[in-house]
Amino acid sequence: MLTRSAADYERPSVSVDTILFATLDESLHVLLIRRGRWPFEGYWALPGGFVEIDESLEDAAARELFEETGLTDVSLQQLHAFGDPGRDPRSRVITISYLAQVDERQA
Repeated sequence: MLTRSAADYERPSVSVDTILFATLDESLHVLLIRRGRWPFEGYWALPGGFVEIDESLEDAAARELFEETGLTDVSLQQLHAFGDPGRDPRSRVITISYLAQVDERQA
């Protein structure tokens, strides 16, 4: 029987994105950011980024949301995982998406 250990596998990068809804003037809005770097420079995207080796997925989502919006204490709900091997030209990236909602006072 052939067995492999975890060290025998290439490690993909892991990222998190947050779909942030805000209610403003009784209308629902979604927050998008403009990408600042290659490969998607100038494109609209959800706030997010790569997970550090020593943080949980939810901590990474909260950190990225704070870094890109200044928001804290936002309740995050894990939504879906995206893992198509060709979805990012930089490397193999698995993305975990989160859902959050804020009201006018937080927006």
